[in-house]
Amino acid sequence: MTTVCHRPEALEQLESQTNFCKQELQILYRGFKNVIVTPYSHQFPVCHHSICRASRLQECPSGVVNEETFKHIYAQFFPHGDASMYAHYLFNAFDTANNGSIKFKDFVMGLSILLRGTLREKLEWTFHLYDINSDGYINREEMTEIVKAIYDMMGKYTHPALKGDVPQQHVDAFFQKMDKNKDGVVTLEEFVIACQEDEIMMRSMQLFENVM
Repeated sequence: MTTVCHRPEALEQLESQTNFCKQELQILYRGFKNVIVTPYSHQFPVCHHSICRASRLQECPSGVVNEETFKHIYAQFFPHGDASMYAHYLFNAFDTANNGSIKFKDFVMGLSILLRGTLREKLEWTFHLYDINSDGYINREEMTEIVKAIYDMMGKYTHPALKGDVPQQHVDAFFQKMDKNKDGVVTLEEFVIACQEDEIMMRSMQLFENVM
């Protein structure tokens, strides 16, 4: 019986659509493939830091990552916290087709922005991560959900130890600076301008890059 295998988008096409060269794409795909074969592989989170020689692209049995696998991977690297909710939101940010799975193209397009995109591109990607319901605005509830998810994931490594109201205090501080017209929501332009004007806020909003 013939086995039907998934192959990624043509490397030439992905090379033109991302900030990765063909060799880097090959390595990223190998790491992505290993996630499918071995969900608990340590190669997935660090594969983009291991740019080295690669041979021809190998075949992959399915070529997609589902949310359960994605959460398992994140749980390994944050054993002292609960990474499930943050992994859920991050998975949705990569799942641009909203079909419950991440293909290699979805993964590498997002990774290209996070690692090598312009400041504007990174901030836009971050905005869409926080815009949980994808309505084009960030409200307090959405930002609170993401901030809490990050703190839950960091667990006991958060120093000093957090009190229950600290995430909400951070959200209030963010909104005071971002919501320029005080209408209760933050637009993309408000978000970008506020981050560009405030170095501390920029570092805070880019925390997700350190937990990729």
